[in-house]
Amino acid sequence: MGCIKRLLPGSMFNLLTCLLLAFEALAEGAVLTGTDEEAQLPFWEWRDEVMSVRLVQRLPDQTRAFFTARGFDKSQAELIAQSCIFQTVYKNIATTSNPAVIEYDLTQWKVIYKGEARSLKIKEVWREEWEKAKVPQPAQIAFFWAILPTQQRYEPQDYNWGMTSYNLPPGAKFDLEMVWRQDGVYRTGFVRNLECAPDEEIDPKIPLS
Repeated sequence: MGCIKRLLPGSMFNLLTCLLLAFEALAEGAVLTGTDEEAQLPFWEWRDEVMSVRLVQRLPDQTRAFFTARGFDKSQAELIAQSCIFQTVYKNIATTSNPAVIEYDLTQWKVIYKGEARSLKIKEVWREEWEKAKVPQPAQIAFFWAILPTQQRYEPQDYNWGMTSYNLPPGAKFDLEMVWRQDGVYRTGFVRNLECAPDEEIDPKIPLS
């Protein structure tokens, strides 16, 4: 409301700008990159004072093995493996002295690839494919538990993780536009130059640089 109080009478343009800023803000966060200590694969992490989102590459071979072991046939596991999978860790890192409630909806996120914006491949889209393909129910259940929820709400110190899929070929490079609500205000953040894992065999005993 402080913005509105500062407006001069008749300043309609300023009023519209003020209202827009009240509903959406470009969040200022830092993006960290490196090698994830546990996975020994590249990661990209968006972080500010209340939220962190870490995206860790998953090799197609990892994904093939994981879903084949859970009841998917070879062609189905291959489809997932070729869809650019990242392990995603989402945290509300707000403290009690600086609390914040965070909500996201992955249908609002955008993958920017070769200058065009597209949607993530969320679990509801996968569900339709698995139902049409008559994938066994236990395999479907395992898949949905492994995938990051499409919508989630986090109180301070809440966190969870799961796979996200970007429907891009191995080795593709893209930008990710993330959208969330923080204490009711929509915010947007970008992770630039993400890279899907290459489709190649790597000895897990050899640390990756």
